[in-house]
Amino acid sequence: MLLVEAGERTQAPSRAAWDPSRRHTLIGLALITVVSVVIAIGLGPVGVAPTTVLRIIAHHTLGLLDAESWARTDDAIIWEVRLPRVLLGAIVGSTLGVVGVALQALVRNPLAEPYILGVSSGASTGAAAAILFGVGAWLGTQSVSLMAFFGALGALALVLALARSRGQITPSRMLVAGVAVSYLLSAMTSLMILFAESAEGARAVMFWLLGSLANADWSTLPIGYLGMGTGTVLVFWWRRRLDLLALGDETAMASGVDPGRTRLLLVVVVALCVGFAVSLSGGIGFVGLAAPHIARRIIGPIHRHLIPASAALGALMLVWADVVARLALQPRELPIGVVTGVLGAPVLVALVRKLNHNN
Repeated sequence: MLLVEAGERTQAPSRAAWDPSRRHTLIGLALITVVSVVIAIGLGPVGVAPTTVLRIIAHHTLGLLDAESWARTDDAIIWEVRLPRVLLGAIVGSTLGVVGVALQALVRNPLAEPYILGVSSGASTGAAAAILFGVGAWLGTQSVSLMAFFGALGALALVLALARSRGQITPSRMLVAGVAVSYLLSAMTSLMILFAESAEGARAVMFWLLGSLANADWSTLPIGYLGMGTGTVLVFWWRRRLDLLALGDETAMASGVDPGRTRLLLVVVVALCVGFAVSLSGGIGFVGLAAPHIARRIIGPIHRHLIPASAALGALMLVWADVVARLALQPRELPIGVVTGVLGAPVLVALVRKLNHNN
């Protein structure tokens, strides 16, 4: 059986879905991710040993161990600042990896990535309006995140309206609509920055546009995990449909899958996931492009394995990118989008070179 994933054709073994080596690879990626999270929590201007990190987490979550056995400053740094930040980075990174896989199968394009739908630009426009002009101030302390999410929903509605043709959403129309909406909303955001009276507000918007996990706290994590986690589970639930869509609409229809309806449902789920991610962390590029391609090289094109592998790799990439962002120019902090861009650019160049070679 030939599986086509992101424009490439790969011979898949008949029993590939049950290959124990793939399960071992997934378990290994999961363990590496957990260890990386623990190590990343302890890294910063004030270093904390991984054993102390685990003891502090066990104390707060399970009520174990005596809090007097470590410094109170370490407790505050780990529990109040770094743990929410690293956990947010892990869920945002894994979500971007998963939706990148879904989009590359939906549009059958290896260069598709989570922000191609214009949802990120919509979230940025909403956040800029909140920061610069106080739009949505009545929403309270989470006004920026909520306005970003509403902006993402508005962008999704506009893309779907433009992409529909005779009741169907085709990959090509969706790509064109997403690019058009992205340019339009990016221009609106630039105009807001240009006419902003506050230089500090404009600086805050620019930092937010490039992505940051600095505003992570325990109040925002639950809804973020609920929204992005639900979307990830739905994408995995539809993994067989993604395999069929990657083969082509004709093959999907022959197998009893309505490609138009499936594409619409998945686009909505993907857009909501990206909306949640951008509303909490700002715009972070390349993770959703690079993670699926690396995962595909490691574990193959079957979505049953590809989705969890991309989730783990996306989490790894963003957790360590955040570490670099925190430590590279301390005490100043780099926007995390700058770090992922520097790391992701070589992946994109290698991908383009490979596509040119195949053609």
